[in-house]
Amino acid sequence: MSNYLVTGGAGFIGSNIAEELLRRGHTVRILDNFSTGQRRNIKLIQADEQSAKRLEVIEGDLRSYHIVQEAVEGVDYVLHQGALPSVPRSVKDPLTSNEVNVVGTLNLLQAARKAGVKRLVYASSSSVYGDNPTLPKVETMAPAPLSPYAISKLAAEQYCRVFYQLYGFETVALRYFNVFGPRQDPTSFYSAVIPKFIMAALNDREVTIYGDGLQSRDFTFVANVVHANLLACDSPNAAGQVMNASCGERYTLLDLVAELENLLGKSITVRHAAPRPGDVKHSQADISRARALLGYEPLVGFREGLEKTVGWYKTQMAK
Repeated sequence: MSNYLVTGGAGFIGSNIAEELLRRGHTVRILDNFSTGQRRNIKLIQADEQSAKRLEVIEGDLRSYHIVQEAVEGVDYVLHQGALPSVPRSVKDPLTSNEVNVVGTLNLLQAARKAGVKRLVYASSSSVYGDNPTLPKVETMAPAPLSPYAISKLAAEQYCRVFYQLYGFETVALRYFNVFGPRQDPTSFYSAVIPKFIMAALNDREVTIYGDGLQSRDFTFVANVVHANLLACDSPNAAGQVMNASCGERYTLLDLVAELENLLGKSITVRHAAPRPGDVKHSQADISRARALLGYEPLVGFREGLEKTVGWYKTQMAK
C-alpha cells in the first residue's frame, strides 16, 4: 500500500479520489483550506473505523510553502486537485486565481521534488484549448486560453512539464472536461451547470442558460477522472505527459435539459441570458493518448452518470 496526498481533498473531485484510495487500502493525507471544499465530505469518505485511521487532514493553504512542505512529507504520490475553480470567478478576481492555481502549484512541485515524492498528477482543464473550433480537442493543439482561470491552469501545467524536463521529477497533467457527479456543490454562484440544473429542476425552479443552449460539452462523470488519476500514478509511459481525461463525447445544454426532464418526469422552464465572457462554445476531447499511455477507458457514460447524480441529490434532499 502507498501514501497519497490529495490536495483539495475536501472538494468534489478530491473527496471522490480520496474515498477510492481509502477503499483500496491506501493511506491518504488531505490538504485543504476549506475555501471551496466541504468538511462534510471528509466525514462521508470515512466509510469505517479502519479507513478513518488511514486518513489525515491538514487544514492549510497551497500558497503557504511551509504548510505544503509538511503535507508532502513521507508521501509517495501527490494527486493535485487543489485550485480556485470557475471561469467567471477568475474574470472577477484574476489575481487570486493566479496566486492559488499557479503559485500554489509551484510551491507543491518544489516541496514534492525535495521530499522525494515519486510522482505528481495535476488536475488541468479543457479550458486551456479556448474556443478553437476544431473538434475533438487533441493535446497537440496550440493552447488558446480565454480567461484568467484557463491561463492559470495552463501555466501550472507548464510548470509540471518543466519540473520533469529539468529535474526529472515525474509529473502527469490530466485535462478535465466538465466533470460532474455526487458531492458537487450546487449552491455557489460559481457552481457548474449540472448540479445547478438538477437542484433547480428538483425544486421546480427555472434554469438559466447563458446563450442559445446549443453550446456543447464533454460531460464527464467523476468516476472517470478518479480512474484516470489512479492510472496516471503508476503508468510507466505517462511521466511528463499531458492528456485529456473525459468520455470523448459531447452534449448540448439543451440535451442536458431534455435528459433531466426524462429522468425526473417533468418539464423544466428554461430562461436564456446573454453569453458569459470567457466561456467556450464547444468542447469535446480526443482520448486516444490516455488510452495509449494509461490504458484508460471511461467507466461511466453521460446518461448513466446523470442518473447516478440525480439519485444522489434526491437522497441528500430527503435527509
